[in-house]
Amino acid sequence: MAKDDELIFLAWNDLVGVTRGRGVPLGSYPTRRKTGINWAMAGQALTPFEDIADNPWGPLDEAHMTPVPETQIRVDVGGGQPPLNMVLCDGLTTDGAVWDSCTRGFCKAAVDELRRRTGLVLKASPELEFQLLGADLPPATPFSLEAFRLLPDLGARIVAALRQAGAEPESFEPEYGVGQYEVTCRPALGVAAADRMVIVREVIREVARRAGYRASFTPKPFVGRPGNGAHIHFSLQTADGKPVTHDPAGPGGLGAQAQRFAAGVVRHLPALCALTAPSVPSYYRLGPHHWSAGYACLGVSNREAALRICLPPKATVAATRRLYNLEFRPADSTASPYLALGALIRAGLAGIVDELPPPPLVQEDPHDMGADRRGKLGIVELPSSLGAALDCLERDTLVRGWFAPNLWRAYLAVKRKEIELMANLKDEDVCARYCDAY
Repeated sequence: MAKDDELIFLAWNDLVGVTRGRGVPLGSYPTRRKTGINWAMAGQALTPFEDIADNPWGPLDEAHMTPVPETQIRVDVGGGQPPLNMVLCDGLTTDGAVWDSCTRGFCKAAVDELRRRTGLVLKASPELEFQLLGADLPPATPFSLEAFRLLPDLGARIVAALRQAGAEPESFEPEYGVGQYEVTCRPALGVAAADRMVIVREVIREVARRAGYRASFTPKPFVGRPGNGAHIHFSLQTADGKPVTHDPAGPGGLGAQAQRFAAGVVRHLPALCALTAPSVPSYYRLGPHHWSAGYACLGVSNREAALRICLPPKATVAATRRLYNLEFRPADSTASPYLALGALIRAGLAGIVDELPPPPLVQEDPHDMGADRRGKLGIVELPSSLGAALDCLERDTLVRGWFAPNLWRAYLAVKRKEIELMANLKDEDVCARYCDAY
């Protein structure tokens, strides 16, 4: 196939974390870089399935999905098939302004406000778990060399493809479940971190398809078996690159701004769950004793804390400051990375602006503390269902203020529609539908 006969996919990641778009001939891409392609705004109200929620736009309004050139990737993994050629888009209105319901625009606005009000930039990296489907994989001990070597070629291809995409992969590892794996990549700054989360998922899916599998990032592929998280590791730095997350004199080794940022995240965690764990099966995974977070609290290396401080290995002072980071755990890949990261930034910024005191450090399983001790420390339970999470979202007036009216209405409508569609299904059927969708 001649290169000019290739298609390039103009892509965007929507409210339900699905990458949608249109392919155009590569020869027409220079023009499309300027004009983009039209997309019905009502498409933002699509569920992950064959359904659309009631929305504020109807059949008339259109957005111009316009390529962001620095996000283009071209990944050729061989096999005699066309390469994956893709570029991410911003949603613009007819007058060239950012569409107020563009998920990437939501994230960019949060990044810009954090920088404007504090001089800080958030650096973040994805830790993405996924389930291979269609493979007749024999059981293997979790995290073992045996599990790793069952598919050595696939791991190598994924890493190579991610390098082609500029995603800077750091590790490929077997996980707890049969056919479950995890990929980590180096952090990126601001909205580029959310771009990377989208790109990494799509590249992994591409490599899996070429190998005869499907890769699903659903939070719970099967009832009673391990789920897939999408933990967000993040740190703060100044605009000129100076890391400010770490201060050895601070609680948990956090600097003053990182303490307040963490406090804002913890304060808004129940509402954030509706954006970072935003599907019905998300709550089959979340909960106490699951190593996935059941309470809004901060801990040091505590995998039962929703927000944990990750201690780097012993290193120089400069390396420690650079590597010190926090991990946001109640997140999965049914979330739009742009909404998840944008909301995380907004919550942390609110903590800085309000000069919140640092949350208490929880160095035990918060569920075992008992309700009285949790109450005295201000530790609240996270929602146990998508419906409960949406209720928390609607009650948090500060979080509501982050959303344009149409984006707010559409998001709630889509998520309530998902609940409605799953209401009469058995848990295993819910898992199966989301497994196929993601």
